[in-house]
Amino acid sequence: MLNNVFPRLHRFAAARFSPEGEYGLHLTVGVALLVAAMAVFARLAGDVVAGAPITRLDVEVANWLHAHAHDNHLWRQALLVLTHLHSTPGVLALACAAGLWLYRRGHRYWVLALGSAVPGGMLLNVALKETFERARPHFEEPIVSLGTYSFPSGHTMAATVLYGVLACYFARRARGWPGRVLPFVLAALMIFSVAFSRMYLGAHYLSDVLAATAEGCAWLAICLSGATTLNRRRIARERRATGSAPPEEI
Repeated sequence: MLNNVFPRLHRFAAARFSPEGEYGLHLTVGVALLVAAMAVFARLAGDVVAGAPITRLDVEVANWLHAHAHDNHLWRQALLVLTHLHSTPGVLALACAAGLWLYRRGHRYWVLALGSAVPGGMLLNVALKETFERARPHFEEPIVSLGTYSFPSGHTMAATVLYGVLACYFARRARGWPGRVLPFVLAALMIFSVAFSRMYLGAHYLSDVLAATAEGCAWLAICLSGATTLNRRRIARERRATGSAPPEEI
């Protein structure tokens, strides 16, 4: 019996790490990223609920940034523009523009990934805010005043999924490691800038934006893995039907 089990396990493991196939390396990497991101989010959420030391760091960082923001008009205005650009209407407009561009290039599975990642991620974020009901930072002279909850940051989550999809798209089409790494570096810089703007303007705590980044990575893993798997299943079906492989779209 064991003689049959071990070869099967070996074939299963080999298939999970193969770049080819419907459920190959892409799905393994997606599941690994999903599990890691969920673990980070769960740890941060547990610390926030329990009032762990990170919540005291949250307050200290928020107070320091708020004092700095009141003394720097230029920085404050620049980050207000950035944060408004990545509000719900702004991110949806950016996603629509990117989706239209991808559609015109014939990459329908990338459009599917983008369409599920951005609006779906925003809805997920609203659900999590209503679950945790964490109050936003409070100041006597606030720069921005919002009536919604704080944990996790919606702006940061939206930026993570939007720029994450675009980074994956451009990295997949790059030649050489510099071209593959650069899109992720640029995406990380944009996500960091949006997250910093939310803290600088007093809308979120540090743990809010960290949790939102983890949340965004987890949701991104689901959307990209799902779209890639659907595309590979289409290729497998057409290969079985015609005996030749159609071009891959994602």
